[in-house]
Amino acid sequence: MNSLLQRYFGFNPAETTIRTEIIAGVSTFLTMAYILAVNPTILGVTGMDKGALFATTAITSGIATLIMALHAKMPFGLAPGMGINAFFAYTVCLSMGHTWQFALTAVLLEGLIFIFLTVTNIREKIVYSLPPSIQKAIGVGIGLFIAFIGLQNAGISVKNDATLVALGQIFQPGVLLVIIGLISTSVLLVKNIPGALLIGIAITTICGIPFGLTHLDGIVSMPPSVEPIFMQFEWHNIFTVDMVMVVFSFLFMDLFDTLGTLVSLLYKGGYVKDGRMPRMKESFFADAVGTTIGACFGTSAISTYVESAAGVSVGGKSGLTSLVIAVCFFLSLFLAPLFLSIPAQATAPVLILVGFLMISCIKEIDLEDYAEAIPAFICIITIPLTYSIANGIVFGLLSYVLINLISGKFKKIRIEMYLLSVFFIVMLFLH
Repeated sequence: MNSLLQRYFGFNPAETTIRTEIIAGVSTFLTMAYILAVNPTILGVTGMDKGALFATTAITSGIATLIMALHAKMPFGLAPGMGINAFFAYTVCLSMGHTWQFALTAVLLEGLIFIFLTVTNIREKIVYSLPPSIQKAIGVGIGLFIAFIGLQNAGISVKNDATLVALGQIFQPGVLLVIIGLISTSVLLVKNIPGALLIGIAITTICGIPFGLTHLDGIVSMPPSVEPIFMQFEWHNIFTVDMVMVVFSFLFMDLFDTLGTLVSLLYKGGYVKDGRMPRMKESFFADAVGTTIGACFGTSAISTYVESAAGVSVGGKSGLTSLVIAVCFFLSLFLAPLFLSIPAQATAPVLILVGFLMISCIKEIDLEDYAEAIPAFICIITIPLTYSIANGIVFGLLSYVLINLISGKFKKIRIEMYLLSVFFIVMLFLH
């Protein structure tokens, strides 16, 4: 049994157990299951069928994560990327006036380009062109980003016109439920209880019943058809200027969002040895193929999810974890009422605590060396405060090159850093 699991999923009984991998997979799935409800809502504003979008989200997430399990053998979940789906709907379709079929065509082209960049090792070379301090800063920034999302889902951090963000109504039922979940899950972590994050979600979900926030409207339902949005492309627009610009924008956002997420997860999982990151090409291949398949089924680009840190944090080490995530996505097609009964307040505490667990990389940044520390700090704060992993990478690397260049530390800057900096400046100008 173990030999089969090791061959197909990279399972090593010396590092983990089947029970741990299952708990890790379910933990990650529950923290990212919100995409099943959110993606149809966002893309639905373009006129796409929401029922079909729900089924497509589950199917493509399951397929992409299954590729991660079998090909990359890494414990990461994939799904339509948040932020990219908003750009698809609100910018490309609503603001620029293009049809959702036009946008899907752009996603398909982006996916094909991603496959080319992956098999030619260009994406991997981009990763290694980033300074180690920036690589580690990305993980810290994403940790703060995840925690910020958790605070927003909790209702603890709310929009304020004067100060941008403010403290929410602490004594609202939803916020009180999050506080209960945060404390109970923290105690489980302190006690080193196996599966603490998953148990915390279950406790918070159950506590949500008397609060009126957990509603179970059945368990099983038949999945809707994906036919209304399946293989809907506008081939006649492939060579237009607008298509080139939209494809390039999708490519930039997805490339650096996924890059940043993957680097941070590899550091968090302890995979990085002597600066080398294992199975990166295979992991990139999973999201590249996933994006291409996703476009055919009718959704925006597929990305590796930062919420995968939930599974990594409870001990997920192999593709068996991502297999469990994939199975959960496929089951969700028939168990949508059950999965969607878990309120956002039940996963918010986990996101906050995963954010805390991810900032541990900051210990590996030399804060006494300002030439390294200041660009790292800029990267860290830019990710949550601009709501974009890609922006953090852009400003982190640009500040690194400029600060070291002007300070006379030329030898620290490789030619790849200069090339990336020029590319980033062009993208900022076009933006």
